[in-house]
Amino acid sequence: MIYDALLVGAGPIGIEMATVLKRAGLSYMHLDSGQIGNTITRWPRNTHFFSSPEWIAIAGVPIQTAAQEIVTGEHYLAYLRQVVELFDLEINTYETVSEVGGVSGDFAATTRDLTGAERRYRSRSVILATGDMNRPRLIDVPGENLPHVTHYWSDPHLYFRRRLLIVGGRNSAVEAALRCWRAGAHVAISYRGAELDEKRLISRLHLEIDLLIRNRQVDFYPLTEPQEIRPGVTVLRSLASDGEKREIASDFVYLATGFEMDQRLYEQLGVAVEGEERRPVHDPATMETNVAGVFVVGTAVGGNQRGYKVFITTSHEHCTKAGRTIAGRHRPDAASAASGSWVGNLPQRDYPLTSKDVE
Repeated sequence: MIYDALLVGAGPIGIEMATVLKRAGLSYMHLDSGQIGNTITRWPRNTHFFSSPEWIAIAGVPIQTAAQEIVTGEHYLAYLRQVVELFDLEINTYETVSEVGGVSGDFAATTRDLTGAERRYRSRSVILATGDMNRPRLIDVPGENLPHVTHYWSDPHLYFRRRLLIVGGRNSAVEAALRCWRAGAHVAISYRGAELDEKRLISRLHLEIDLLIRNRQVDFYPLTEPQEIRPGVTVLRSLASDGEKREIASDFVYLATGFEMDQRLYEQLGVAVEGEERRPVHDPATMETNVAGVFVVGTAVGGNQRGYKVFITTSHEHCTKAGRTIAGRHRPDAASAASGSWVGNLPQRDYPLTSKDVE
């Protein structure tokens, strides 16, 4: 069988893309190397989104909460399961695409499932909804791989009455500092900037961390970066002209240095990238890359984002653009069904989106 589309990635936008394809009557195979919403499963417990529910709702299905509050990662995963059940979407989870190639109208992919069994699929088009947070952005310092060092923190309780050094100064780092401090950790922050940037932080987070730093309840080391990590000690190097080094006691180290996307499939397909962030080249009107028949949707559009500009919030239209293009090319009668008029009940922002919204 030759599918109309091979869809890779089952995060929020991958799932929304699947609803567009299904509503249009297009045949597709949907794959993910993990579970649906896999990136969110790595979030710390009870972490809230920075965006309100209406901006992260997908496929026209609203997110309802008991108190109309900002949802947690756990709540959102339950919502994603609900959407999959509601539309009865077929998703092959824990099936990794190892190789993909071909030309428009005739692509071939090889995968491996949980048992190690190899499978092959053919499709007329490929849609990459792989996200941009596939692996941590490493800082390449000695000790980064030690057991007490992490790029993913899971629960503030783990740091109760222990010394935790957090490297970074964006929303995720500051929220970790606040939650761990409230759980009884002795928290210190190392940041490359001279001060935490109020313009890049959620206002509430900035006010709270600024008060703790001023009251010396959280130690703050501006203009520093880790030089070496050892058990119990982290060596920070000053970014000032003197380059002074100092040892900071640290039982645990959380490197909130961001994430990068896995571009292996893009390279196999010949998708060009541009800029320092290696953004996939694509036509914003259709979401088709420089390779005919290959489309990119979701946050992967932004490449290895450092200044976040592409979020779930801004990616809804990617699905309808790609779906309309694929339907018009392979099933002209289905193009109107893929045009996305059903997205009309999703709100349109009337103010600029900034990096404060989601990070």
